[in-house]
Amino acid sequence: MWEKVWRTDKIAYGGDYNPEQWPEETWEEDMRLLKLAHIDTLTLNVFSWALLQPSEDEYCFEKLDKIMEMAKDHQMNVCLATSTGAHPAWMARKYPEILRTDFSGIKRKFGARHNSCPNSPVYRKYSVRLAEKLAERYQKYDNIIGWHISNEFGGECYCENCEKVFRAWLKERYGTLDELNRAWNTAFWGHTFYDWDEIVLPDRRTEHFSENETMAQTISLDYKRFNSDSILDCFRLEYEAVKKYTPDIPVTTNLMEGAYKGLNYRKWGKYMDFISWDNYPSNEDSFSKIAFSHNLMHSLGDGKPFVLMEQTPSAQNWQPVNALKRPGVMRLWSYQAVAHGADAVLFFQLKRSIGSCEKYHGAVIDHAGHEHTRVFREVAQLGEELEKLGGEILGASKPAEVALMFDWENWWAIEYSAGPSKYLKYLDEIMNYYTALHRQNISVDIVGEEDDLSGYKAVIAPVLYMTKPGVDERIREFVRAGGTFVTTFFSGYVDENDLVVIGGYPGRLRDILGIWVEEIDALPETKKNSFVYGGQTYSAGMLCDIMHLEGAKSLAEYQEDFYAGTPTITCNSFGQGQAYYVGTRPEESFYGRLIEEICEKQQISPAAEAPLGVEVVERLRDKEHYLFMLNHKEGMQKIAVPAACSDLLTGKSYQEKEQLELDAKGVAILKWTESE
Repeated sequence: MWEKVWRTDKIAYGGDYNPEQWPEETWEEDMRLLKLAHIDTLTLNVFSWALLQPSEDEYCFEKLDKIMEMAKDHQMNVCLATSTGAHPAWMARKYPEILRTDFSGIKRKFGARHNSCPNSPVYRKYSVRLAEKLAERYQKYDNIIGWHISNEFGGECYCENCEKVFRAWLKERYGTLDELNRAWNTAFWGHTFYDWDEIVLPDRRTEHFSENETMAQTISLDYKRFNSDSILDCFRLEYEAVKKYTPDIPVTTNLMEGAYKGLNYRKWGKYMDFISWDNYPSNEDSFSKIAFSHNLMHSLGDGKPFVLMEQTPSAQNWQPVNALKRPGVMRLWSYQAVAHGADAVLFFQLKRSIGSCEKYHGAVIDHAGHEHTRVFREVAQLGEELEKLGGEILGASKPAEVALMFDWENWWAIEYSAGPSKYLKYLDEIMNYYTALHRQNISVDIVGEEDDLSGYKAVIAPVLYMTKPGVDERIREFVRAGGTFVTTFFSGYVDENDLVVIGGYPGRLRDILGIWVEEIDALPETKKNSFVYGGQTYSAGMLCDIMHLEGAKSLAEYQEDFYAGTPTITCNSFGQGQAYYVGTRPEESFYGRLIEEICEKQQISPAAEAPLGVEVVERLRDKEHYLFMLNHKEGMQKIAVPAACSDLLTGKSYQEKEQLELDAKGVAILKWTESE
């Protein structure tokens, strides 16, 4: 059964609007321009805490009342924010414990944002109170389609509040100091704890050489878990506050960067009514990288549609060089989000501010203040198209037969590891496989270690360093039942506490893979080994596993060094399925070759055949198929349509295998209905 994100009859279109930064006499002209651009949704009240609460016991909603009435009078949907992303100055002065302490132990003063300690009782008291007052006051506005808690949660705090709560969190996790000492391996370097109050936060003053280098990996790993949980608790408290008065309005917060390292978004997704996120790629980012982030967001919400909460209509302002989005790119990237599961396309910002650090960030209404700009015309064109699409696509799902395993705690543990190579970056290894799948237009779900794998034909888990309880058994059953599993070097090494699973690598995965890894050779950037696979020679870099076969078949061997002739790539038959092991980091072209071979064996087909550079993504709603074709290349491309269909954007009809011509940066959305 398909499910919409918001109670809207079309893809919501709009974004962050901050009329409180402008004289009231300008608001009506703003409404005229936004209507001209076919904007129908406003994200309001994102950073207004200081205006709403000028002192401890005083609240002032008069201006927000006017803004809310204006939105209602102009038939605008509202995504209403709680404003708690930046506390007022009076609060920091009166209650300095609300302020964060940074990684070096320096207590912050008032300023910027993300500057509230997530474990401050004062912050939690006043943020929840404000959220509740907003929900109580505006509960009868029928144009509020969503709640937006705070803004872009993130960052860390190392203050005394956090240290006390960290100890309580550890008591809950481990129960006894004996268990904590075991899990943390505190016999190493004399770290044994005899009292909970002896435990301190891991920062530059204690366990860390730098932010990413720690002498006590499990302590630092647990702090990452704790910090993510602490900030999630702040979200959940505000969630409950607004639900008290508006139980039927869905609640979200805008996640960042797709794969934002600081917070375990997979855990966060379980507590959000729908996923929303902010997409800010650079012009140099590959379209596969952007697609990965959308894919990840779609997967966090159990496959339900998500909201593109922010993107820039044009330039950003925080890159070293803030290039314009070229003509057509904003439209192309917006439809890419919709293709991957977005049911809303929103911008930051609708009107450019005149001061501070975002005054040169792109906007629908530029400093010129009128509609006669290239950016405005492009925004209006897209808005008109989305109006014509109406309710088409809303709630449609995105099918996949391949799963890519991505886990935040695994990410943290890998990059805290002291060895084998500082060049090993988890996200890079994930992207090697995702890019190979994406270029072949193979639909992918991005799953966590705890997720059910039974519905997939292939599961790929690059650098599965940490194998949490039960994950090996889920993989074992998946392969035994006929699935294809792929993993790589530095997999199966540790348990959930970052303690090595003794008995030989890859630990709990050893029987599934049919190999034993004896040593890892870490290569400098300037050095490469090589191997031959399928008659072609590929380079082998960064890490080279030296392994022994225990039932697996060698598909390729190293060509150089003292381990020449030993296996590089292996495949093990296990039950009805197969498990591949890639024991090195090959050159880019290898991944495409391997993915093509696996998909052919498992009869996994692309959404449609298309030239390299044309992205093809399918969404389904009941028996209706929506096939997005997105041309990321500079020239026109021809694609044979897979079925008799019509293009929702042009109205043109096509017969099966008829050639569709797609202009540079062009988009087609092909629809057909599956026959009974």
